[in-house]
Amino acid sequence: MSVLKKLEEKIQGLFEGGFSRAFKSPVQPVELARKLVKEMEDHKVISVSRVYAPNEYTLFLAPEDAEQFEAYEEQLKSDLADYLIEHARKEGYDLLSRPIVIFETDADLEVGEFGIATRMVSAAADSPPRQAAPPEPAAGLSQEMSQTVVYRPPRPGGTMAVTADEARELELARECVALVEGNRVFEVNKRVVQIGRSRQSDVVINDPNVSRHHAELRQRGTEYMIVDLESTNGIEVNGRRVVNQPLNHGDIITMGTTKVRFERKPC
Repeated sequence: MSVLKKLEEKIQGLFEGGFSRAFKSPVQPVELARKLVKEMEDHKVISVSRVYAPNEYTLFLAPEDAEQFEAYEEQLKSDLADYLIEHARKEGYDLLSRPIVIFETDADLEVGEFGIATRMVSAAADSPPRQAAPPEPAAGLSQEMSQTVVYRPPRPGGTMAVTADEARELELARECVALVEGNRVFEVNKRVVQIGRSRQSDVVINDPNVSRHHAELRQRGTEYMIVDLESTNGIEVNGRRVVNQPLNHGDIITMGTTKVRFERKPC
């Protein structure tokens, strides 16, 4: 079981402990964790050699929801910060400090609605950063708070208009993703798929021109990207040499003399 999954279960376990019996709000702590990660992805900053993620997250809650969370707010904030740290570690993002999660009450929100605003701030003197940032850009990375994104649950008995990406995010549309090489079909059922000549790879390519650890297929939110792992002969997507490249259904990935088709379609 992945560390992120264990943290999700811990967060949900906290909710399902002594508090769930009195908890009537549709806002679920695990949903807060997942949306915080989405905001991290949406507001990361890419520098020359690093990817920086926001380290301050403000959650705006309806008064009724905020009241329900009061009994275990500090523990929940700590667990949400741990969840953000693990996601940043998994994706290789740099943080200027341990994530700060702030709860605010907004009377304009209805029960079940919540908003998230992010910011990248320099580490406080009494809170050393998890990973030291390079001195020259550190000050310049501090940001104003992002525009608040509000998440609303679907209304009972009603419909909610969503984009295709939002449908995938909400798991309303089920997709089948696969890599196809000749007659072989490799179903993609994990966020990172290792491709190469090594027998330990998820997708083994029997081609002497392919490196042992040649490339990875990575899922980032609703996007899939092929990433070259500094292979000897590199990779091409639709005949164009790339280092990393978002993929669309039908794209052809060339590694050595082997061609692999990326497929992504409704099941």
